[in-house]
Amino acid sequence: MKLEELATALGAALHPGEAHLEGLPAHLSSLEITGMAGLETASPSEVSFVANPRYTAAAHATRAAAVLVEPGFAPLGVPTLRIKNPYLAFAKAVELFHQGPIYAPGIHPTAVVDPSARLADTVHVGPYVVVGPGVQVGAHGVLLAHVVLYAGVKAGSHLLAHAHAIVREGSILGDHVTLGNGAIIGSDGFGFARDEAGAWYKIPQSGHVIIGDNVEIQANSCIDRASIGTTTIAAGAKIDNLVQVGHGSAIGERTLLCSQVGLAGSSHIGKNVILAGQVGVAGHLSVGDNAVATAQTGIPNDVAAGETVSGYPAMANRQWLRASAGFARLPEILRRLARLEKAAAVDTTLPRMSDPAHL
Repeated sequence: MKLEELATALGAALHPGEAHLEGLPAHLSSLEITGMAGLETASPSEVSFVANPRYTAAAHATRAAAVLVEPGFAPLGVPTLRIKNPYLAFAKAVELFHQGPIYAPGIHPTAVVDPSARLADTVHVGPYVVVGPGVQVGAHGVLLAHVVLYAGVKAGSHLLAHAHAIVREGSILGDHVTLGNGAIIGSDGFGFARDEAGAWYKIPQSGHVIIGDNVEIQANSCIDRASIGTTTIAAGAKIDNLVQVGHGSAIGERTLLCSQVGLAGSSHIGKNVILAGQVGVAGHLSVGDNAVATAQTGIPNDVAAGETVSGYPAMANRQWLRASAGFARLPEILRRLARLEKAAAVDTTLPRMSDPAHL
């Protein structure tokens, strides 16, 4: 693809570089682009991007044929493709050069499909797939090897279930849902009650899971079914690897749950929320729309809409940054305190730091 063609496809404005690099064609329209790459590794036939100002120096040193940048970015020695959201443009450009695998419709001979299941004619069913009674899968669905759909599962069009994904009974999936390897939808919620002898009695998990359109749930994540009612993942939500969503929880539209996030039962997470890696949310709490929790935050209380929190227990991010800076200075502060205590012990005119009257 020519560089000029790429610019047109992305809706970017093409600008020549500030310097003529060796081997750069005289006319940008004839510059052939073979793919996309990072700033440090891009070759003179590949395009890269800058979405963070801290990579400005790398952009000036890159050998890339061109760089996707924001409209106000300073000129580079190579051509630039100027667009409002270079990171999104980079993602779309990668799609132009990298076409994913295409799966032909049909059912593999080793698959087991219940006679009552209803699969669209365009569905691909791979080796050793199991499709239970009453299952429905819409047009262009793809079930790769060892996928299991329990009884009564209903999935819309363009389902992509990677190998070993499991969807438990009664779960409902919208259109364009992607399930990563080993993802489990509708596993039993963790609910037990003590009996008179102190033993744990399992609470039946009679509810189900509803997943909206354009949701992606990546490898080895678990979405528990509710004991009563539903666990819901709203349209556009994205869930990373190794995430646990407890029974009866609700995840809002376009929310991101990063790797190793854990939500206890009945967590209510709003729209456009970002929970970074290893965030934990206690049960029956609410996280408001557009809130952000930084990595390893522990959330024991509700979080207001639009708030950014950090640490454990979760506090305002700026307060946590100050507290963290103070924690790093504790050894120095303790040494200074010990010297003051020693001086107070020698000089009787000085009050001791441990004297309650002084405190």
